[in-house]
Amino acid sequence: MGELEGKVAVITGAASGIGRAAVELFAEEGAVVLAADVQDDAGEALADELAVRGRTCVFVHADVSKESDAAAMADLALSQYGRLDVLFNNAGIEGEQAPTADATIDNWERVIAINLTGVFLGLKHGIRAMLRNGGGSIINNASVAGLVGFPGIPAYSASKGGVIQLTRTAALEYAAQGVRVNCLCPGVIETPMVERFTHDNPDALAQLTQLEPVGRLGRPQEVAQLALFLGSDRSSFITGAIIPVDGGFVAR
Repeated sequence: MGELEGKVAVITGAASGIGRAAVELFAEEGAVVLAADVQDDAGEALADELAVRGRTCVFVHADVSKESDAAAMADLALSQYGRLDVLFNNAGIEGEQAPTADATIDNWERVIAINLTGVFLGLKHGIRAMLRNGGGSIINNASVAGLVGFPGIPAYSASKGGVIQLTRTAALEYAAQGVRVNCLCPGVIETPMVERFTHDNPDALAQLTQLEPVGRLGRPQEVAQLALFLGSDRSSFITGAIIPVDGGFVAR
């Protein structure tokens, strides 16, 4: 029997990177997965792949920065499956790279809208849905850039710091009602985001790798494994936790 057998999970940013790894793992562990993303082709292909393997995954087009889309994800879980047990607020973008004085307001607003407002909206509607079933587990994806300074990406860093504080606040607000809220802070992970960040430059990638005390980048599956644990009943006494998944990055 799988870790999430009988549970219904929504995962945002599901078409690639950490989100895709989480969709595959959650489905393999028995969950009905609603995979949400704006990348329709990749999302539909993922759902089809899992169907061939006998798993239940439904792709949902969703822009997490829009409240109507956030509400629709939770409503679909309730209307189609009668419950929402796990929500992984994973969707995020890195935005443009520039020091604070050179950063544009357009980039600031776009990054905050997706990375921070998107998590807030996921929490708002996810919590409402979970309260109807007596509780559930929400996992928010932040970053080590929310824990330490990260020059050149002020909007990204601010958004991830905000996610951490949203996590703590919601965890305290709903602990007594059975909704757990925890936060992951990945380090440098082998994802399309890191590829864009380094512009596929081997030297830039090598510099990032040197920041990791373990001497390598993380894998999406390693982050997904922790999300699985936090979504399962094995983590029933854990809420409000901010957990680095970073190869020792913030231990320096």
